[in-house]
Amino acid sequence: MTQSRGLRMAIDIGGTFTDTAIVDANARVVATCKVPTTPDAPVEAALSGAQEALTAAGASMQEIDGFIHGTTLATNAHIEKRGARVATVTTEGFRDILEIAYERRYSQYAINLVKPDLLVPRSRAFTIGGRMDARRAELIPLDEAAVADLADRLREARVEAVAICLLHAYANPAHERRLAELLQQYLPGTVVSLSHEISPEAREFDRLCTTIANAYIQPLMSRYLADFERKFAENGLRCPVLMMTAGGGMTTLETAVRMPVRLVESGPAGGAVLAARIAQGVKENEILSFDMGGTTAKLCLIDEYRPQMARRFEIARAARFIKGSGMPVRIPVIEMIEIGAGGGSVAAADDLGRVTVGPQSAGSEPGPAGFGKGGTQPTVTDADIIQGYIPPDGFAEGRLQVSSDLSAEALLGDVGTPLNLTVEEAATAVSEIVDEAMASAGRMHAVESGKDISSRLMIAFGGNGPLHATRVARRAGISRILIPPDPGVGSAVGFLFAPVSFEIIRSRYTRIDRLEPDQINALFDDMIGEAEAVVRAGAPESRLYQRRTAYMRYHGQGHEIEVDLGSQKLISSDRARLIAAFEQEYSRQFGRVVPGMITEVLNWGVSVWSDAPVPPSGAVATSGTTKSADTFRQIWCSVTSTWRKAGVFQRSELSAGDEINGPALICEPQTTTLVTADFSARTDADGNIWLTSTGERGQ
Repeated sequence: MTQSRGLRMAIDIGGTFTDTAIVDANARVVATCKVPTTPDAPVEAALSGAQEALTAAGASMQEIDGFIHGTTLATNAHIEKRGARVATVTTEGFRDILEIAYERRYSQYAINLVKPDLLVPRSRAFTIGGRMDARRAELIPLDEAAVADLADRLREARVEAVAICLLHAYANPAHERRLAELLQQYLPGTVVSLSHEISPEAREFDRLCTTIANAYIQPLMSRYLADFERKFAENGLRCPVLMMTAGGGMTTLETAVRMPVRLVESGPAGGAVLAARIAQGVKENEILSFDMGGTTAKLCLIDEYRPQMARRFEIARAARFIKGSGMPVRIPVIEMIEIGAGGGSVAAADDLGRVTVGPQSAGSEPGPAGFGKGGTQPTVTDADIIQGYIPPDGFAEGRLQVSSDLSAEALLGDVGTPLNLTVEEAATAVSEIVDEAMASAGRMHAVESGKDISSRLMIAFGGNGPLHATRVARRAGISRILIPPDPGVGSAVGFLFAPVSFEIIRSRYTRIDRLEPDQINALFDDMIGEAEAVVRAGAPESRLYQRRTAYMRYHGQGHEIEVDLGSQKLISSDRARLIAAFEQEYSRQFGRVVPGMITEVLNWGVSVWSDAPVPPSGAVATSGTTKSADTFRQIWCSVTSTWRKAGVFQRSELSAGDEINGPALICEPQTTTLVTADFSARTDADGNIWLTSTGERGQ
C-alpha cells in the first residue's frame, strides 16, 4: 500500500476563470491551474482544471485527501435572478414587512429611484395566525387548522420554495418548526427555509430577507452541489467535499445545502484568508488585501492577522455603490469592498464624453477583444495589452492567443474615435479610470473603518492584481506591496489554509446592570453545541477553538458594536469588565465614550473553528544583487507618460535576494507583475516578491 502524500485540492469557480490549487502535506503548493469558466456548465471547467493540476502534480484524483470548493454560483444566481419561485409566510398582521422595509429611500432625492428587488411580490406573501413575544412566551397558539388552506394557496402560486419568518422566532422557534413540519406533509418536496435557522436575530426585515435569499437559491445550489459531488466521485474523488463560506471558513456539503446563503461571496473570502496567513508568516500586522480578478476587484482590511468581519451585506444592489439599494442579508461575512473593476470590465465613452469602466464584464465568453474569442467591446485587459504589459508568449499558460490588433480595434471603436483619442491615449484613459476607482475604494473603505490605508502593506493577487498593484498603490499612498507565489490562483490557495468553522449569532436582549450570567451561559452552551456539531462533521479529528462575542450598544442606540468576550463563561463580576471592554471599543471607533449611559446587549455570538493548515514560515525579505534582464519590451510608463524599455523576467528564474529596478515585467504562467518606474522589486526565500516605492519619478 502506497503512503499518502497528504495532497489537498481547492477549486474556485469565478466569473471569468476557474482556479485550481494543490498543496502537499507540508502546505506547499505543488500545482496550480487556471482555465476559463464554463458558465452554462461550471463543473466542466472545474473537472478540466482539476485534471490539469493533477497531471502537473504527477498525482491522481484518488490521492486527494482533502477537497475545498468555492463558487460564485450562489452570488450570480441572485444577480442574474435565476433562483426559485419563493413565497413568504409571516405572522398574521405582518404581511407587508418587505413592502415597508426601513421606511426610507436609499437615495433621498433620486426622482427615478429603482427599489431593490426583494424577490417576493406581495401576491406571494402569506400569513398564519399565532404569536410569540420577545421573551419567548407564546401569546397566541399557532393556527394549525389554517395550514391546509395555506398549503393550497402555495400550491396555486406554483411555489418552489417557502421562506418562513414568524415574529420573534429567534427567541422561540416552536411555531416555525411546527409550521414547517405541517407544510412538508401537505407539500412534500417543497424547500422550506426557517428564519430561526438561517438568521436567528432581531430585526424582522433583515431576518426575512436573509431567509428569502436562502430559499431562493436552495433548490439551485442543492442540484449543483449534488452534481458537483457526483461527477468528482465518478472521476475518483474519495474524500468529502468541503465548501468555503463568506465568513472565511469551511463547512460541510450538507450544511451548505441547508444554508446556501452562506456561500455568497465565498470566493473573495478565500483571498482574504490567504492574505491573513501571509501576513502572519511575514509578521505584518496591518494589511490591505487587493484581489483583482477578471470581473471584480476586492479590497479587505486585515489587522493582527484577522480579516475585518461584518454581519451584514447587500446582494444585487440596484445602485451598485449606494448602501441600502440591495437586499440586506445577515450572515457572518468577511467585510470587503467589491467594485466592478476586473480585467474583463468593459470600457466605453458615455454621452457626456467621459470614459467609463465597468461594472459590466466581458466574462470568459466572449472575454476581452484581444483574446480573439469573438469579443468586440474594449476591456481593462485590452488596455493593458496596448500598453505592452501583457507579453503575448505564454499568456494564460498558452491557452489564449493575445492580439494587440483586436484590442486596438475595440479601444478605438468604443473609446478612441468617439473622444478623438489615439489608441494609446484611449488605453491610458481606461487604465487611469480603473486604477483610480480601485484606489478610491480602498481609501473610502479605510476611512469608513476609522483606519489609515497609507501605512499598510498591500498583498496583491488574482489574475490582474500584480499587474495593477503598483499603479493602485501609488494613488492610495501605499509604499510597500507583497506579491505571493501563485498569485493568479490566490483565492483557491487561500481555501487550503482556511479552518473548518461555523458562527452563530442569536438575539437575547440584556441590560448589563441586570445581567444574569447563568441564562447567558446556557444560551452560549446551546450555540456552541450546535456550532461544534457542524465543525466536527468536517474536521472530526481536529482540536476545536471557540470565541464568544457580545453585540453591545448604549441604551437607545439603533446599532451595535462587536465586543470580544474570549472563551470563558460569564460570572456576576464580569459586568464591569463588559462595560470597560465595550467603552474601549466604542472609543476606538468613535473617539469618545458617553458617560452615564446604560449599556445593553442585543445579540450574542459564538465562533467555533478547527486547526487550520500552517503555511510555510515567512522569510525576511533579504537584500541581494541587482538582476539584469536578457529580454526587453516597450511598455507605456505611467510615471513619465512615455514609452520606456522594460526588462522582462521569468519569476521561476528568480532567486532569493534578487533585486529588480522598474520599469520591469515579472512574468509567470497565470499573471504578470508590473514593476513601475517608481518601484523596485526584491524576492525573499519563500518566493514572495516585495515591491517598494523608490519615490523616484523616472527619467
